[in-house]
Amino acid sequence: MNGALKAAWGLTVFVVLAGVVLWAVTGRAVFAVFLVLGLLTAAGAWWTGRTAGTAGGSRSKEDTP
Repeated sequence: MNGALKAAWGLTVFVVLAGVVLWAVTGRAVFAVFLVLGLLTAAGAWWTGRTAGTAGGSRSKEDTP
């Protein structure tokens, strides 16, 4: 896991926790948007982590025609 992926997961946790805490403290449902954004960030981090090894990888001598 590289630094950018760790940062994405950290951002995900922060946004979701901020949404939960602010929604609980204020009682305003508008903070549910934080939960949705956190889930979208998590999906992006998960997808990036799955495809990091295949996107734009260098080819070895055996792979060249």
